[in-house]
Amino acid sequence: MKLLRLLPLFVLAATFAVTGRAADKELNLYAWSEYIPQTVLDGFTKETGIKVNYETFASGEEMLAKLLAGGTRYDLIQPPDYIAEALIKNKLLIPLDYKKLPNFKNILPEFTKMPHDPEQAFTIPYMAGTVGIVVNTEKVKEPVKGYADLFSNKYKGRIVALDDGRELVVGALYTLGIGLNDITSANLEKARPVLAGWFKNIKLFDSDSPKTALLNGDVDLGLVWGGEAAILWNENKKFQYHLPSEGAHMFVDILAIPKGSKNQTAAHKFLDYILRPEVSVLISEEFPYTNPNGEARKQLTPEQLANPASYPKTDRKLDTFRHLGESGALIDELVTDLKNAK
Repeated sequence: MKLLRLLPLFVLAATFAVTGRAADKELNLYAWSEYIPQTVLDGFTKETGIKVNYETFASGEEMLAKLLAGGTRYDLIQPPDYIAEALIKNKLLIPLDYKKLPNFKNILPEFTKMPHDPEQAFTIPYMAGTVGIVVNTEKVKEPVKGYADLFSNKYKGRIVALDDGRELVVGALYTLGIGLNDITSANLEKARPVLAGWFKNIKLFDSDSPKTALLNGDVDLGLVWGGEAAILWNENKKFQYHLPSEGAHMFVDILAIPKGSKNQTAAHKFLDYILRPEVSVLISEEFPYTNPNGEARKQLTPEQLANPASYPKTDRKLDTFRHLGESGALIDELVTDLKNAK
């Protein structure tokens, strides 16, 4: 009789064990599109047996809204720095267990304890980069050094721009001599007429793959991610990249474990896997942004390190975005109004 009473408990325990093992073999990743090489995902799965489910987003604000809404469970996310700052403030990230991340030692010091995570408790830098101007020099012969040059009326219908409201607003503020994090209602109203003029000249908004329109010859100039510009430069040196003369900033995309993750062990394994120099090199080869992994950089070729979009040379200090709070909604409202009026 005693054995019979214990049997259901034994079956229940076995069920939990199987469920735990099944969960341990899966990783739900929420990240930017076109940013993590399939070879890296496949290599991780082959080594660990952990299947990676890769869901993508188009902007940091989209990610934040989805996470704040709740109801969706991810094990690992890839927010930009300022979104990570918001997630930390809202207690939506889980502290990392650095005992499980021995390869973190490969990260360059300048990419640790940054403003979004000053205690280095929640985030791992994935890739950094800049936003700048790409010019097809076979089609455009005159110098295009800044935002005012890029969005000139003479290039109407020949421009691709990031479909990213904050990047566009910051560009307009730079031309007005206003700082990138000084987002107020008054400053946005100052930026409005500048952006209205720009939007009339933009042919295409594209954050996922702005390089495509340039490669296809659909446009001749663009405001693009540095990594996209680096790919263009690798394809053909006619695509020249410049940091805008009025001002430029650096972004850092990171990886973090969100609250509610059911596969934290798998998440830590993936983090440590991509921190390996040889794996980080694979990421740089496919998506040539600025690699924060010092040991991986030692394995890059001289040509990779000389790519002006991957590792732009500048005497300026490049600031990073900070979380804006409610001001972010004001940017969305402004950009939506201007697009509708275009």
